[in-house]
Amino acid sequence: MSTLASGETKIALVTGGGTGVGRAMSKALGAAGYKVVISGRRTDVLERAATELGGETGAEFLAIPADVGDPSSVRALFDTILEKYGRLDLLVNNAGVGVPAVPLEEVSFGQWNAIVAANLTGAFLCTQQAFRLMKSQSPRGGRIINNGSISATTPRPNSAPYTATKHAITGLTKSTALDGREFDIACGQIDIGNAASDMTKRMASGVLQANGSIATEPTIDPAHIADAVVYMASLPLSANVLTMTVMATQMPFVGRG
Repeated sequence: MSTLASGETKIALVTGGGTGVGRAMSKALGAAGYKVVISGRRTDVLERAATELGGETGAEFLAIPADVGDPSSVRALFDTILEKYGRLDLLVNNAGVGVPAVPLEEVSFGQWNAIVAANLTGAFLCTQQAFRLMKSQSPRGGRIINNGSISATTPRPNSAPYTATKHAITGLTKSTALDGREFDIACGQIDIGNAASDMTKRMASGVLQANGSIATEPTIDPAHIADAVVYMASLPLSANVLTMTVMATQMPFVGRG
């Protein structure tokens, strides 16, 4: 695994960094030498994660509660990072939620709004604040990594809201990469397939497939996702992984069936 050069300290922010894949990403970044800010909505979960991750890695973790779908909360998050560290080198837009797997016409307006706010609006608001900070800091620039999911290209049955937001994340990634060029801001996307977490527990008992069947699906250790994020983050700002897919080899994604 890549680590920072001797004497070099960089600051990372991982949204949704207290649990699941986000926690694995945070741990790996801390082990690679970053000071890591973890953000989420539950203060107790964040503070416990920060303490545990610090003990496991010896790195500095700072828990800052925030609702990424709320503009004022996101501004406060970045203001705190600026006050504490004076800069931000890496933003990982990982926070997100799913929606119950129900027929499209049964998705409530409230469910739609909630998933768009968490998965898409949150990533945009954090990217917007990261741009403002990364453009003005010295040395200028930084990197943004978006958690896309394989739903960014291929939907599951009964997943219209989630799939729509993840397709939109791909557009946000490309626009961010383009608009960030002249300011030394790189942006890439990691599309994850079946990393083991609370969201994928149901796969052990079987999930609906495109052909109407119910099948169990394999999962992978989220540490593999975390290692990929550390690799993406380790590149100089003159190089970028625009898109990367990390998935369980035998999951039903590539091909028909």
